[in-house]
Amino acid sequence: MVSNINQLLVQAQTAYDAADWSSVIQYLQQLILGADSEHPEIVKNQEYLLTLTLSMLEMGDFQQRWEITKVLTHLGKIAIPPLIDILEDEDAEEELRWYAARTLGEFQHPEAIAPLVELLKTDEDEELKAIAATALGQMGTVAITSLTELLLDEDTRLLAVRSLSCIPQPETITPLLSVVQDPQAAIRAAAIEALSSFHDERVPPVLLNALDDIVATVRRAAVLGLGFRPDLRQALDLVTRLQPKLYDFNLEVCCAAAVSLSRMGGDDAAKYLFDLLISPDTPLPLQLETIRALSWVGTPSSLEYLQTAFNQITSETLWQEIVTVLGRVQKPHLTTPAAEILLQILRCLLYETLRERRASLQDAPRTLTQHPATEIANIKSAIALSLGQLGKMQAIEPLISLLADSNASVRLHAIAALKNLDKEGAHQQLQQLTNNATLTLDLHQGIAIALAEW
Repeated sequence: MVSNINQLLVQAQTAYDAADWSSVIQYLQQLILGADSEHPEIVKNQEYLLTLTLSMLEMGDFQQRWEITKVLTHLGKIAIPPLIDILEDEDAEEELRWYAARTLGEFQHPEAIAPLVELLKTDEDEELKAIAATALGQMGTVAITSLTELLLDEDTRLLAVRSLSCIPQPETITPLLSVVQDPQAAIRAAAIEALSSFHDERVPPVLLNALDDIVATVRRAAVLGLGFRPDLRQALDLVTRLQPKLYDFNLEVCCAAAVSLSRMGGDDAAKYLFDLLISPDTPLPLQLETIRALSWVGTPSSLEYLQTAFNQITSETLWQEIVTVLGRVQKPHLTTPAAEILLQILRCLLYETLRERRASLQDAPRTLTQHPATEIANIKSAIALSLGQLGKMQAIEPLISLLADSNASVRLHAIAALKNLDKEGAHQQLQQLTNNATLTLDLHQGIAIALAEW
């Protein structure tokens, strides 16, 4: 072991003398990351290793500096003073100070707190201050007292809140609560977002109050925060409280409300989302978010609302989103209903073609024969993909019917879905159909293409 360490030391010095920085980093990583930091030979050469590592930090490119910081943190407390010197040197390269601040945060040592706090107070470089704030947040509970003091200064309050938000400890709740009514909206929003991660009885009243904040970013943070508390659904009547935010003046707040209602679950939440989806006044981005939210509600009624919406709306984009989210249903008790809905839609889309080819019409719902999505290849392709994802064997025959489609993309999606459902079984069924004289020419050709693609 000793000889190996000495050999690596020699190799590192040789590479350094040759300005082969990549090899220097490689040898240093083998020395410090690959050996016990308390090994006598490592301790004996610690000062030398620190000097070599700091040289690499100063001379390396971005990626090399990224790699060498891992070595610095393993060297231990000895690396903190020189890193502080770099941080406090206003003439030093900006990127070098950035790395110094970032690395100091990884030490999580009290000695690194004061210089980072001082930088937040005095430095004018906003990007560097943001890095320092993140570093303080990485330090955890040891930095909470210092960060709380920074809340008293208007110039450092926002960065302090952001730092506290990186510390998921109950000790941050009280200082964060002290700024939820701050005049600066960014501070209110940051504090509310951070508080939302805590299941503390002091937090929900703050979130409910912020639902009516005059600034949209604050309302959005409150809406999303309440979405993480479905356990309080009944006690705080959260579905009723969140529903008006579906019609907020700000689109992002509306989208956040859709997401939060989906997390609440229940038929009442699904009904509110459905009403929003089919409203002619709802903008397209919000309709798309609402479709996804309905799929997340995860109840039979929410899937039925998606089916009803498919038959009422007139947007190709929304049709495609509905069939896409139905294919992503994962709850075991909902995959069969989702597949049935897709199959009903598919029968609707195939109805006119089936009639032209004189196939049986018994299962085709006549009330849906004129659905405008009938001729849209992307919709049929998306249905095939979703049926393949759901894995229901009853989809095999309808998917085979899609092989007669004139669009190559539809046929390819149908083939992929059939393979996904039952590769061997579907292949055997296709081979058997090649001898069926009652099939249309288009279907015969589609089956032949499928077999060739198998």
